Amino acid sequence: MADEGGPSVAARDDLAGVVDLFEWLTRAELSRALSELAFKQRTEVDEGAIDDAIDLAVDEYALVPAPDEALSGDRSSAGDDAEGAIDDETPLAVGPAAFPTLPEGAADLPHILDVPDRGVDRETLADAVLDRLRREAVTAINDGDAARLETLADVTYDVEAWAPVDVDPVRTRILAEVDA
Repeated sequence: MADEGGPSVAARDDLAGVVDLFEWLTRAELSRALSELAFKQRTEVDEGAIDDAIDLAVDEYALVPAPDEALSGDRSSAGDDAEGAIDDETPLAVGPAAFPTLPEGAADLPHILDVPDRGVDRETLADAVLDRLRREAVTAINDGDAARLETLADVTYDVEAWAPVDVDPVRTRILAEVDA
């Protein structure tokens, strides 16, 4: 979806910037927003690249699955389970590893997409992110996945700066495994 030589509108922080415009979007809504941006920029839409960029942003905690109890606004198209697989109806919010930026033309998206006013309860979202981080740390430890543990160690610092949650026990456990 990138034009030749230019940055992709599906860059991690650009994705966060688009989501930030609306507070939260389902994966399908975000994909549609990125397709609209590509159209506005007269570039080709590569659905595979969009899917890969969203997956990477979620994997790196730039976007995070948001539990229903953290969301306000119309949730009719949102999924019920933010802990399971990330499908088209999973609501996504800006995560701790994001530095949201608006890609060219993104400011027009609220006028293009039919998305109602929405909000995110940051405290509830932060608790869900911390729970996810704990689960992923346990999985990475059990799998002996050193690369994932390194990523998760970095994320602990992002989470700590992003929300008032105590990540020290998780970080200590991760670093003990990384240093072992």
